[in-house]
Amino acid sequence: MGKKDRCKKKGKGAEKTASKTDKKLKQKNKKELAAIGEDDIENIVAQIELEEKKQQEVVEIIVSPPSSRANFSLTAHPDKEELILLGGEYFNGQKTFLYSDLYFYNIPRNEWIRMKAPGGPPPRCSHQTVALSAGKGQLWVFGGEYASPTQSQFYHYNDLWVYHVSMKKWEKISASGGPSSRSGHRMVYIKKQLIVFGGFHDNLRDYKYFNDVYAFNLENYTWKRIEPTGTPPAPRSGCVMVALPNGKVLIYGGYSKEKIKRDVDKGVIHTDMFLLTPEKNDISGLKWKWVAVKQSGARISARCGMSVAVAPGNKAYAFGGVWDIEDSENDLAGTFYNDLLTLDFDKTLWRTVTLSGKKDSGKQRRRRKEKNELPNDVENDDSDNILNEMDTLELQDAVSDNGTEEVAAVPSASNAVVSDDGIFKVTVSSVTSVSTSQQNVEGSSEARQAFSPSPRMNCGLVVKHSILYLYGGLIEEGDKQFTLSDFYSLDLHKLDEWKTLIPNDLTSQEWLESDSSSDANEEDSGSDGDSESDEEQTQMVVDEIQQ
Repeated sequence: MGKKDRCKKKGKGAEKTASKTDKKLKQKNKKELAAIGEDDIENIVAQIELEEKKQQEVVEIIVSPPSSRANFSLTAHPDKEELILLGGEYFNGQKTFLYSDLYFYNIPRNEWIRMKAPGGPPPRCSHQTVALSAGKGQLWVFGGEYASPTQSQFYHYNDLWVYHVSMKKWEKISASGGPSSRSGHRMVYIKKQLIVFGGFHDNLRDYKYFNDVYAFNLENYTWKRIEPTGTPPAPRSGCVMVALPNGKVLIYGGYSKEKIKRDVDKGVIHTDMFLLTPEKNDISGLKWKWVAVKQSGARISARCGMSVAVAPGNKAYAFGGVWDIEDSENDLAGTFYNDLLTLDFDKTLWRTVTLSGKKDSGKQRRRRKEKNELPNDVENDDSDNILNEMDTLELQDAVSDNGTEEVAAVPSASNAVVSDDGIFKVTVSSVTSVSTSQQNVEGSSEARQAFSPSPRMNCGLVVKHSILYLYGGLIEEGDKQFTLSDFYSLDLHKLDEWKTLIPNDLTSQEWLESDSSSDANEEDSGSDGDSESDEEQTQMVVDEIQQ
């Protein structure tokens, strides 16, 4: 009894010490925030949500395209010819801007509509959305994060919202037992449930990555934690998560950090694949198991920040991403990609996608001429076969002796420095011709290089009626970050060339050096009058990215 009491007393003492430490940290943070004129982030978020509740009327206006942003959500409208864009963030070197705006892109009219509806969620990025046809159209939103302008504070959400499209109204769902606050998680719809996996939480003092699974029942509006059997994926954020037609959920890749020593972390890019499989004869929807999956096909470079969109034909398309190389404990150099990939769900097989490029009108004229010169007694079908055989003989000249084809526009593992003036350097994946087995290449059999959007990470990627749409994202080098607002489409039936809907224009984007960076640059440059200004260096990089 006495021993138990002593243990209990010791526990109370430990709790008291932890409480004092937490109180001291809060007081210290409060002083630091007061020094920079910033309120506590929880108060900021609460005030924003309070202001949103005061909104009474719906404001719906045609506007110019959204401003540059990253880590937003881009979702296909379940019933209409529209795309839905929500939130995101923009960083100009000194301040972070978070958005809560809701846009609808009308595809036939090539028109952006900004919707301001009553009682919406506060600004956020790195959240997840799912669009459903239920209730005449719903957009479900979970989690994400908010950052103070100076990035001295971060707030992670664990709130669940639904936007009722037909009523043009937001609703905050109050349901206990859901996932903890997080961002970088993934969410899909399957079997009348929203399934949430992974993500991370970072308060600048400590961080945690998750591999837990939760299900939100859309019939009774309740959360349940799922405890799958089998060996789960390691905790991660930013992974690929896809709901398959057979009722399974596919997980691929992602990113996490691990502590090497005190105040030193190491980033880990995951390349493994798992299936979250429902147990047989389960009617509750809560019994699942993890199954590791062997991947096949093209060898995909390890990366994070790759965007994925599900397409018809039981496949998905993936674009871009970045491979971070740690130059030192504090510095990262990134290799950015702009390759287009496809994943066959049935075979868990990766393929690189080679676009055919614009049709050669000269070749079409030559083909018609050759067809006209064939003997009159040759039937149409026979003439087509003859011409196809002639084309095949021409194509064989471009194929190597070992049966592989030279495929253009596939990023190699090497780096191409597109701008290096000794001070600021941007590195992207080099685009070279590599020998690739034809069975792992989707698209044209002709080795022709076609236009592709510039390398980037965390872009918006979505498919609507067999058209792939790509919006925004970012590319960075060290502390400098270029946030994009360009917009493209690709016909997945033709796989010929990306169509530019909004060009890549970075000339109006500002970049402000932080005070610490400015001081360091002044020390390095000294009195050298020949040094180029920061604006000139940045412009050089912008020009290279836009080419």
